[in-house]
Amino acid sequence: MAVVDLARTQFAVTGSLHFLFVVLTLGLAPLVAIMHTRYALGGNPLHERMTRFWGQIYVINYALGIVTGLVMEFQFGLSWSGLSRYAGDVFGAPLAMETLLAFFLESTFLGLWIFGWHRLPRGLHAACIWLVTLTAYASALFIMVANSFLQNPAGSAEEGGRLVLRDFGALFTNPTLVFALPHVLSAGLWAGGFVVMGASAYHLFRRTPEREFFTRSLRVGVLTALVGSLFTVGFGYAQFGPVDSVQPDKFHGAVPGTALELMILIGQLVQFAVMFVLAPLLIRDVLARSRWLHPLLMVMTPLPFVAAIAGWLVREVGRQPWMVYGKLSVADALTPGLTRGDITASFAGFAGVLGVLALVDYVLIARAVRRGPGRVALGAADLPVTAEPVPAHSL
Repeated sequence: MAVVDLARTQFAVTGSLHFLFVVLTLGLAPLVAIMHTRYALGGNPLHERMTRFWGQIYVINYALGIVTGLVMEFQFGLSWSGLSRYAGDVFGAPLAMETLLAFFLESTFLGLWIFGWHRLPRGLHAACIWLVTLTAYASALFIMVANSFLQNPAGSAEEGGRLVLRDFGALFTNPTLVFALPHVLSAGLWAGGFVVMGASAYHLFRRTPEREFFTRSLRVGVLTALVGSLFTVGFGYAQFGPVDSVQPDKFHGAVPGTALELMILIGQLVQFAVMFVLAPLLIRDVLARSRWLHPLLMVMTPLPFVAAIAGWLVREVGRQPWMVYGKLSVADALTPGLTRGDITASFAGFAGVLGVLALVDYVLIARAVRRGPGRVALGAADLPVTAEPVPAHSL
């Protein structure tokens, strides 16, 4: 395999693994925020327990996802320095905004939310998780702005052999961004809904004592999956026109065509199942009592993640051989002097780290789900501090 193809494969593997964390983060954050808001407004202890349980799943995924994002950043400097030299003045701006304005704020508000249980006023505490959600969505916006620039270098001009930014607003009105951003956010809701749905089905199938807890959670998961799948498919189809106008050959290659067919097939099948089977069965909790369906719901849980990776492949592979479409080829973006051995070593290291993190993420989430809401560390009340009794003979 040529060096450039090996470097492309490395980025595809690590990017796909990182995206698995991202899509779940985008899906769970608003669900936890809604649950917490219901608790803050009504004071129902069940809503508090739902917030803490699903919030713990969110925190696990977020914490491990941070490290995978750092690995992605390293690759730009190691393998794709040609991109930084040619388009860094434009491409780097939204990445810097994502780090400074979104990521740092998101981490700060998440820390306040995690450690604010029983310390912050109830309304202020709920506001923290909404700020986490908003900054997570802002982070997704800036990343998609940067990616959309690679798809269509709007707002830039070439000067002295480099791209410079001429119209900052054009980055946010890029036709490859307008429908792609809500498509990604909807895919996150779809994935988050399926995780909640699958985990709830697991406990209902096992007939655990927390029947009301997971019956309500199952309802939340199915309704979220319904909304997420509708918007994911809708905004997915809406992209065909704008994308064809700037990348007319995007969907005609063998690899992106196969991934596109897979994505559409999964999207349509899941949408049909959720709309015409699962959603109607929510009436009077028929779905919660249909124990024979619960293993099927568990098996379906990975489908949104498979569709998300397929969609990412369509978007990225479809613009080849360009790194910046029509401006900079992938071969020219590759760092000069890299050998097959260099890429192989970094590939093994990056893929190994991300693979281990993905495995750890799955194991920790599965263990948290299996333990159920009765053993949640997040938001647990602090133990009262009591003085040691003084022996009478020492007085």
